[in-house]
Amino acid sequence: MEEAYEYVKELEDLPGIGPLTAEKLRNAGIFSPKQLALYSIDELLMYTDIDDYNRLNRALIRVRRIFRPSILTKASEYANLRNKLPKLTTGVQAIDQLLQGGLEPRCIYEIVGEYGTGKSQLCFQLSVTAQLTSNRRGVGGKTFYIDTEGTFSDKRVISIAERFNVDDPLSNIFVLQPMNVDEQIDCIRILLPKCIEEENVKLIVVDSLISHIRAEYRGREMLVTRQQTLNYMLNFLLRIAMLYNAYVVVTNHVVARPLAGGGIIAAGGHVMAHGTTHRLFMSQTSAKGKKKNILYRKVVVEDSPYLQRGASTVFGISEKGLIDVL
Repeated sequence: MEEAYEYVKELEDLPGIGPLTAEKLRNAGIFSPKQLALYSIDELLMYTDIDDYNRLNRALIRVRRIFRPSILTKASEYANLRNKLPKLTTGVQAIDQLLQGGLEPRCIYEIVGEYGTGKSQLCFQLSVTAQLTSNRRGVGGKTFYIDTEGTFSDKRVISIAERFNVDDPLSNIFVLQPMNVDEQIDCIRILLPKCIEEENVKLIVVDSLISHIRAEYRGREMLVTRQQTLNYMLNFLLRIAMLYNAYVVVTNHVVARPLAGGGIIAAGGHVMAHGTTHRLFMSQTSAKGKKKNILYRKVVVEDSPYLQRGASTVFGISEKGLIDVL
């Protein structure tokens, strides 16, 4: 596999891809053979003006054999693969224990909560812990941070980094602020894979995933388009996570529950619920402690394939980021 990867460094190295076809692919935002493996044949026909189905299909078969040589594995082999992949610490022991050791790659973590519950603060902290070396339970990588609400705080990142003894943390975080849904999709589809391959990006943060979608697709008549767009972004993020062994965190809003006794639920409906792997709900809490100038918050596992549903823990938000309080 490694020898084959060395051989196909450029798109032109693939069968059926000449200079003209390669240029059309690059114009569509596909710059490498591995990025090409993210796509289906129908997507390629949609994003490019290439109408030679057989030529594109030959290229896709080739890159899939190289970068995904075996999609059929025994459950024991799958378990071994998961166990070998490093987990990323949140910097809070209580939350790491709740997540059975930290964040795992190849899946999507959805952080849900009202304003001020610590969603963005957790994203800032993960952007720092991702830079830590493996012996400090980091992954030694950079962060691709999509900020759709203008809430990214360089000062908070620097303050958190001081606690973890990380020098110049901002140089290892790529911040993108798309103005609309189209730009957000371009960030995910085009810029993200390129940065992963060229800049050692390991962590992907989208804060928040749904903000532009809710603003642009208003009314019940736009519901189908809104949900299809949301589903596409989630699906493409998952493809990237699986192909590159990346860590993905997205934040989500809450909406009022219209029935069943009121309360709040995560925005995005069934598409959001099915499109993410782990859903963590953050909220304010009445818990109090002896530490001063600490905001106490609670995180609950609302949905997960293997984390205990309903399990929770309390953490604090301080000047130095998220901390243990118990």
